[in-house]
Amino acid sequence: MKQFVEKNKKIFYFDSKERYSPYDFGNTLLDLLEINSYKNKTIVFLCIGSDRATGDCLGPLLGYKLSHLPAKNYVVYGTLEDPVHAKNLKETVTRIYAENNNPFIIAIDASLGKASHVGYYTLGEGPLKPGAGVDKDLPYVGDLFVTGIVNLSGLFDQMLLQTTRLGTVMTLVDYICQGITHCMYLMRSRLMEKSNP
Repeated sequence: MKQFVEKNKKIFYFDSKERYSPYDFGNTLLDLLEINSYKNKTIVFLCIGSDRATGDCLGPLLGYKLSHLPAKNYVVYGTLEDPVHAKNLKETVTRIYAENNNPFIIAIDASLGKASHVGYYTLGEGPLKPGAGVDKDLPYVGDLFVTGIVNLSGLFDQMLLQTTRLGTVMTLVDYICQGITHCMYLMRSRLMEKSNP
């Protein structure tokens, strides 16, 4: 795990080639949730992206997997059946606040980056700016953010999203899902310990 500080916000990088990185991710996610006082809030995973481009389907694929896990203590927006993308993002954020009591939003999206960072996934404090890699003007969303770096950034970024390897995306989806599952397990365990001293 690598850690960077950008504008007083911490960003953590996890390598999908490292077998135990989902556990590091899950532990770090729980730490950030506790620092940001998540208790008495509804945890919402806002999985952003489209299922029409390989490089942009990380969000819907992850949302699909998270929504099918048993014993969920969170809410998911953005799945393969009902994706959240540029055309309905603002409307979805409005729905999140209308449908959930005091939501704590973790925004998740695919991203482009340096060639050496392809295959990494990140976790950071503060909101996410979706569509920034492909020059879309969308609102900042989220209290925390997660990104999966699916391809390198450069000329013709929209074309890069169309030609991204599905294997890279699926590996990132699996690792992020494992990390979130680990975090939720730890969260439930701590709550049970406190209720049964």
